[in-house]
Amino acid sequence: MEGILRDEFLWVEKYRPKKIEDCILPESIKKTFLDFLDKGEVPNLLLAGPAGCGKTTVAKALCNQLGADVYVINGSDEGRFLDTVRNNAKNFASTVSLSSESKHKVIIIDEADNTTPDVQLLLRASIEEFSANCRFIFTCNYKNKIIEPLHSRCAVIDFSIKGKQKADIATCFFKRLNSILEQERIEADKKVLAELINKHFPDWRRVLNECQRYAVSGKIDIGILAHFSDVKVNDLIKNLKEKNFSEVRKWCVNNLDNDSSVLLRRIYDSLNDSLVVSTLPAAVLIIAKYQYQIAFVADQEINLLACLTEIMVECEFK
Repeated sequence: MEGILRDEFLWVEKYRPKKIEDCILPESIKKTFLDFLDKGEVPNLLLAGPAGCGKTTVAKALCNQLGADVYVINGSDEGRFLDTVRNNAKNFASTVSLSSESKHKVIIIDEADNTTPDVQLLLRASIEEFSANCRFIFTCNYKNKIIEPLHSRCAVIDFSIKGKQKADIATCFFKRLNSILEQERIEADKKVLAELINKHFPDWRRVLNECQRYAVSGKIDIGILAHFSDVKVNDLIKNLKEKNFSEVRKWCVNNLDNDSSVLLRRIYDSLNDSLVVSTLPAAVLIIAKYQYQIAFVADQEINLLACLTEIMVECEFK
């Protein structure tokens, strides 16, 4: 009952696509999943990409259309994950479904990059043990946190959206978001919606959740943008140039609710016009190093501040 109420109340669940055709994806990725449907078969999959871009939605839609029995486990549930895999998932995978239309059952491991290497080794063993009866779909934000023995047993599908695809995908989501708001009878400023999507691309889940939260007033206007931390990169560049460490640190704290990789990308874009040309290569190497470390560090604030401190010390500003 609780799950039904949740699905009806939360927009991200209520409007979650049930078919691959309805998922907002680059055409090449959508074709890959449609091919799985045509064959009536799904291999073990590793779906990698940014948070909120639709990996879990696609996995569920695929299983729904295949008519497969599905068991979903969240990798972030550290306390119960191991017991769940050893007991519930094992019982699920080892039994044959009498009602399923699919050749195999499917276990979806959501946020698999939050599991430890030991747990991932157990999952690799499970793939081999239950290969005749079950397939596994793993989702992750950072595929470099998935161990090679598990990585190599899956077909990897990268959900990163590049180049001209970005505009097409953002336009599709803009239309979908407008449709949802019309169904919910929420008045919305189209320019604000466009800015919101652009600001958090491609995290559709975050955009939809924030729209629902703000929509309790009956409309979505420019006020919603104040609910997000405004990434004032120009202020940061000024403080880096002046070597004002306390203000740089304050900037990090104020922007922690934004994705660290997105912040570093915004900083990278701004530095091109702010640094002496000869020091640009050093800045690129510094940002690349700390962007890579995002997947591993325990404290994102310290990692971001360390990156900015190194830029402040090593690079020359105009």
